[in-house]
Amino acid sequence: MRAVSLPGNKQVLVVDKERPTPGPDEVLVKTMASAICRSDLHLYDGNPVVGGADVALGTTVPGHEAAGIVVEIGSAVSKVAIGDRVAAHLAIGCGHCEYCTKGYSMLCPEWKCFGVDIGGGDAEYFVIPARNALPLPEHVSFKAGAVMTDMIGSQYAVQKRLGVTGNQTVAVIGLGPMGSAAVLTAKAFGARVIAVDVLESRLEQAARLGADETVNSMETDAVQAIRQLTDGRGADISIDCSGNPGGQNTALDAAAKMGAVAFVGESRKTEVNPSDQIIRKLLTVVGGWYFPISDWQEIVRFVETKNIDVEALISHEFNIEEADVAFLAFDRRETEKAVFVWS
Repeated sequence: MRAVSLPGNKQVLVVDKERPTPGPDEVLVKTMASAICRSDLHLYDGNPVVGGADVALGTTVPGHEAAGIVVEIGSAVSKVAIGDRVAAHLAIGCGHCEYCTKGYSMLCPEWKCFGVDIGGGDAEYFVIPARNALPLPEHVSFKAGAVMTDMIGSQYAVQKRLGVTGNQTVAVIGLGPMGSAAVLTAKAFGARVIAVDVLESRLEQAARLGADETVNSMETDAVQAIRQLTDGRGADISIDCSGNPGGQNTALDAAAKMGAVAFVGESRKTEVNPSDQIIRKLLTVVGGWYFPISDWQEIVRFVETKNIDVEALISHEFNIEEADVAFLAFDRRETEKAVFVWS
């Protein structure tokens, strides 16, 4: 089978690999769609933020947002059948610890990441545990299913946790693919959305997705702008999707007293002022990282009942043989959400 390899230093190879064979509790999926995520660029650069020591070797097939058709099942599999349409839940846990049994397999001490620790969806076929095969309804496209496994799923989980409602103002800082998903999700929950970024093209995209106001933080002080738009209160909820220290501090500073902030963008180090930014504002600050597998049916219903156009997040589609072009364009921010598709 043809598969992508990311050996680091911004190199992209499309190589021939042996088609994987599912174990007793696993399923083999023929890939129909696999999306590129901003966190994939850590693999592209050779500087992964998650995964074990072997990840740095760059030999694992990337792609942790994938969907396709089950073509083979292991001998012990009973809940998934050949021909099923599925999407992949990226967090593979032990299945027995306190986190796995609650659905939070990404918190399992033994967890492995699909597309990082084990072969992912940027290939013609992939293998996952049967319990990680998320059922995908016929009316949900494979492209939408792939995107729902991370961007929509992650945003649904964190915004549900923060209790986003229609009488709140949500500020979204950083309008890459995850930030765009935050806009779509917050609007579906009924909130008023203020979108913040440095790129006018992304602000225009946010407006098309439903943002009520946009702020170009290269041209104006984003915190002051958000306060002006909220009669001096600040945003009830701020969601940073940039992973940038400036964006994270903007989220804290722009949040209203007794409000909430979610850090979603991956980041290694940020300096904050807890006393002024958190303690004396009585802020709730949470990390937003993926979704519990038990939320999947809720996420599907949310997309259906709110009529969310998930595919509006996708700006470009590529053939797997164009992987070098796709990753380069994504790295240069010439695309928003980019997806590999198979016919």
